[in-house]
Amino acid sequence: MPLRDRLIDFCDHYGASTKGPLCVALVVTQHARTLGLPLQANELLTPKGGQVSGLGRDAVQKILNRHGITRLLAAEGGRTSRGSIDNMRQYVSFLNELHRNAFADLDEIETFWIKKVREFFAAQPLKIRLDPSKALRNVVRDVFAQAEERQRESTGTNYAGAVSQHLVGAKLDCTFGPGKVDHNSFSTSDSQTLRPGDFLLGTAAIHVTTSPSEAVIDRCRENLDNGFHPVLITTRRGFPVAEGLAHNADCLDRVEFFEIEQFVAANLCEMAEFEAPNRRLAVTDLVHRYNEIIDDVETDPSMKIEVQ
Repeated sequence: MPLRDRLIDFCDHYGASTKGPLCVALVVTQHARTLGLPLQANELLTPKGGQVSGLGRDAVQKILNRHGITRLLAAEGGRTSRGSIDNMRQYVSFLNELHRNAFADLDEIETFWIKKVREFFAAQPLKIRLDPSKALRNVVRDVFAQAEERQRESTGTNYAGAVSQHLVGAKLDCTFGPGKVDHNSFSTSDSQTLRPGDFLLGTAAIHVTTSPSEAVIDRCRENLDNGFHPVLITTRRGFPVAEGLAHNADCLDRVEFFEIEQFVAANLCEMAEFEAPNRRLAVTDLVHRYNEIIDDVETDPSMKIEVQ
């Protein structure tokens, strides 16, 4: 059986895909690099025998950083987990068996666990942490920052673009009521559905993009030629780019431009009636509608948002 299949079997049998066991696997693999195989499980305990030696946040994050992962896997690096010692013993036994059978390629083993860490992060919902002292714009900004970070760590999914589109869609539904605009998956292009934009509301063709390009400006020009009023919603970084492209295309004064954080935050303030006690309810309502949209049009539940 190939090494990868053996690792998968071990992971499935011992449930080693949660953050505690992942921390143990990373640190013990590092011990195997330093001490060599076979390992002695008792030698990997702290002097009092109550914890796994070297198991902590800094040690885990150092390993993750080598692979370009900066997100925190576990605040204590799995150190406080009651099952860490048992997890260590099971994993040491597994590594030693691999060593006896000449399968213990530690580079491949570490790569496997790093992939599992990436999968763990990708399966988690985005978080909204409501801090009464912070402006709602900062709350929205933090969600986009998480989406961008996840996009950097993953391949094949434009998290930032999808989150932007569906947050705008949820905002429109909260303002005008569900059913006023159609929702489509982020991967569905306008040309596939003959849509004038990501959303059509009255005569307004709304385009949501994190990376403005000449193509979206061309779509705005087509909107104008077809009697629609183009609205372009983008990020803080994208805003001046979009205006510059529109200026070059000679349609700057005919397109509405909005910065997405402000666009969503303004609606939250209105939903809360500008009253601090209503902020949580407003955010919860927006997130609830957003998550419903994700359920309806996307297949990746990690795009969902959780209010903490």
